[in-house]
Amino acid sequence: MLRRLFAAGVAVAVLAACWALWSYAGPGPLAKAGQATDVILPKGAHGPQIAAALERAGVIRSRLVFQLAAKFSGAGRRLKAGEYEFKSGEAMSDILADLANGRVVRRFVSAPEGWTSQMVVDAVNATPLLTGTVETPPEGSLLPDSYQYQRGDDRAALVQKMRDARDKLLGELWAGRAPGLPLKTPEEAVTLASIVEKETGVPSERPRIAAVFENRLRAGIKLESDPTIIYGVSKGRPLGRGILKSEIDAATPYNTYRIVGLPPTPIANPGRAALAAVLNPPKSDEMFFVADGTGGHVFASTFAEHQANVAKWRAIEKQRAAAGGAK
Repeated sequence: MLRRLFAAGVAVAVLAACWALWSYAGPGPLAKAGQATDVILPKGAHGPQIAAALERAGVIRSRLVFQLAAKFSGAGRRLKAGEYEFKSGEAMSDILADLANGRVVRRFVSAPEGWTSQMVVDAVNATPLLTGTVETPPEGSLLPDSYQYQRGDDRAALVQKMRDARDKLLGELWAGRAPGLPLKTPEEAVTLASIVEKETGVPSERPRIAAVFENRLRAGIKLESDPTIIYGVSKGRPLGRGILKSEIDAATPYNTYRIVGLPPTPIANPGRAALAAVLNPPKSDEMFFVADGTGGHVFASTFAEHQANVAKWRAIEKQRAAAGGAK
């Protein structure tokens, strides 16, 4: 009798061990819907709480097996909170590895170079998985980049991260700036960099355009930058048309065809390259640039050279208008 009981006990133990091993290393449960299951593990959750949450979500078969595996593998000390997406049928061993390595769902909000602060805040507010409200920060105070967030993160905290990143980068670049710049403060550098950012879509041109504007500042010549006019009209949002002569003639604080020097604030959020170009421009005697018809610009050191370049650009515009009218 005892032998039969012992044998039965051994058999049960073997079966339990096999089941536990299969639960750990074999295919996991199928997702209740779709191809994956989303699970959010809150900060401060411990092993038993995590195991229970995974079992409730239907991604593991046994919280007990999970806890034992986490304990004996050592992974239990490294389980990380966050949002996870587990594939349908994912093995418990892989789930445990995901949690120990913090393979959370990666979500991003993009703040492109040249966007205004209001445009960035609009994008943050339009992100449904974020929470809270955020006020529009000063123009030029954000660093364009892609910023990672997790479901439930605070909008104001995310925007503050953008501000902190800009302050850190600006401090580093200002400390290493070239001598003799016509810029008194870091904020003046941001204002000029925002104009450089909006003037060209060709990254390699930024240093050269920065040098032109700084040469004009030194000489007391108006910057005559079209993007500053646009900012005065629409706060930086695309006009969807050309600039009107009345807008060029309008006396606004941002119209650099009318004012000498920099406008009162940045006109956008400049990126790393534009800030670096302004604070370490190449040596140059160029004072002018105009579109070349290919998306870039042609530069000149004298007004006579500039007039010739403008004439070429006007001819290109005329040809394009004629071609468009012939269609």
